[in-house]
Amino acid sequence: MNVNFMIEAMKEAKKAVVLDEVPIGAVLVKNDKVYTRAFNNRIKSHLVTGHAEILVINKACQKSKYWKLDDCELYVTLKPCKMCMEVIREAGIKVVYYLIDPLDIKENRYKNEVRYIKNDGNLLALEYRQILREFFSKKRLK
Repeated sequence: MNVNFMIEAMKEAKKAVVLDEVPIGAVLVKNDKVYTRAFNNRIKSHLVTGHAEILVINKACQKSKYWKLDDCELYVTLKPCKMCMEVIREAGIKVVYYLIDPLDIKENRYKNEVRYIKNDGNLLALEYRQILREFFSKKRLK
């Protein structure tokens, strides 16, 4: 995993926050460079498929003019859902990196994560978890 690509995915998630979207960001990497990037837009677009993973894959397919992306890697801030995993599989993407599994948030598996921070990836996960907490706490207040 290249932490720099995950940082780029985090930047996309932060863009979603500004637009009051669920803060999930994704980047597709090809030849060790960011090929496409996207963030969730399901709320504003009113589309169930407005997931960052699907959007970043669609952009890459349009850019390459081909639907197979077996030479790419996906970096996404939250573990992809079943729908997204199926699209990822269909596109032929063999490697997916993510920061957090949604179950870890629901089950509060990271109560003492500060003690276990060992590298930049864990710091990113901690920062991203805070972004998610803030986003969903605002949603409950509305």
